[in-house]
Amino acid sequence: MSKSVLYTFGLSVWSAAPELAIVELGYPEDAIETKIVNLVEGENFTPEFISINPNATLPTLVADGKAYQNTKEVVHYLIAHAPKKGVAPATAFTDRLHEDNIDPNAPLLLARNEEELKASASGFPFTFVNNRQNSLEKHSVRPEAAPLKTIYDAKKAGNGSFLAIYKGEVPEETKQSFFKQSVQHWNNIVNFILNDLPAALPESGFLGGASPGEDDFHLEAWLVRIAHLTGATADKDGIKALEKETKQPIPPKVAAYWAAWAERPSFKKVYANGLH
Repeated sequence: MSKSVLYTFGLSVWSAAPELAIVELGYPEDAIETKIVNLVEGENFTPEFISINPNATLPTLVADGKAYQNTKEVVHYLIAHAPKKGVAPATAFTDRLHEDNIDPNAPLLLARNEEELKASASGFPFTFVNNRQNSLEKHSVRPEAAPLKTIYDAKKAGNGSFLAIYKGEVPEETKQSFFKQSVQHWNNIVNFILNDLPAALPESGFLGGASPGEDDFHLEAWLVRIAHLTGATADKDGIKALEKETKQPIPPKVAAYWAAWAERPSFKKVYANGLH
């Protein structure tokens, strides 16, 4: 049987979920082959990769002749086939983490005002979106892409809408609507951290018990990305940077949860080169 292949990238928020799981679940170092798909260069938009995962997203896992095409599928497979047994299964909480209204990818591209928009348009967000658009345009005209036209058209339209905002090519009304959407998204995230998360977390340990369960792999990846965007560091108190957004102290159970992860070898390995 061929070795399973995990398609991942070091700056991918959701790729961290299976990467944490692989360490926590006791997989040997060489059990799963890793292939890097550079999202910043738009390598996920090649016809070859879209043929594996039409979503053009990471993580993606190819195992036992099947492609697992989203984070929940990938992590679930890894748990089901792991050396370590007895890991607490996912609950509806994992589904909540993947809802669009608290998407951890969105804040990287959003802007709540002119100042944030100017920073995005002259910084990494513009580079990221522009590279994606160039990749989409390049690969969509390849002969191999012809059967995937619908996918490419949708991706170009969605990504192009961000690019047009960054370039100042949209009406004022569209820009103001973008600001409003960005404010609401951040409000959703802050509300989740201050209210939903403390209500779900135990007094100590993890959602899965004394050690991380399936929900925890998703939550930690989500939480690290949001914290990273506010300047958090990988130490046990790093999450305090989030107070820039919450405007009040991080709830004790959330702070304790962060600290519990920060001490684990899996966290130190996955985020060895910095949070993302």
